[in-house]
Amino acid sequence: MKNIFLFSILALLATSCGHKKNQSGNSEPTRPSFETSAAISINEMLSIAPNNVGKEVVLKGVITHVCKHSGKRCFIKDSTNTSIRVEAKGEIGGFNSELNGHSIYVKGNIRENRLSQVQILDWERKTLAQKEQAEIDQNQCSAELANIQEMKDWMATNNKDFYSIYYLDGTDYQIAE
Repeated sequence: MKNIFLFSILALLATSCGHKKNQSGNSEPTRPSFETSAAISINEMLSIAPNNVGKEVVLKGVITHVCKHSGKRCFIKDSTNTSIRVEAKGEIGGFNSELNGHSIYVKGNIRENRLSQVQILDWERKTLAQKEQAEIDQNQCSAELANIQEMKDWMATNNKDFYSIYYLDGTDYQIAE
């Protein structure tokens, strides 16, 4: 009887090791800590991104949105309200929607998605066609067309035939205390 009791205690401990309770009471894997003192702002990351794609950085920001379907993506902003997308990779299985509004440190690799001039012009044509057919909300359409124009203006100013969108493949995160 004593052995059964001891075995039960050991089994309980073994199944609970490596997990902690989050604020909702759900169990989640504990995350190894990483150095946060070298964290940079999103603005700083964006200024170095063109020459550092693939390099690891640590960012600090506030989660403004967690994609509710999969939790595999979130958006964080820094104190200047600059925002960036973070993809769940590495140790991150996903982002819990309860993280919205929390300040976090996130470690990851800088990635780039280049939109070609052809892709942007195609997007513009489709948006204008949808606007003419009233298939989408006019405010949304105006916002999309304004974004497209900003991209085209940037490409013209910088003599580029592409527009870069930088994001982070997050490999680990910690809630900032």
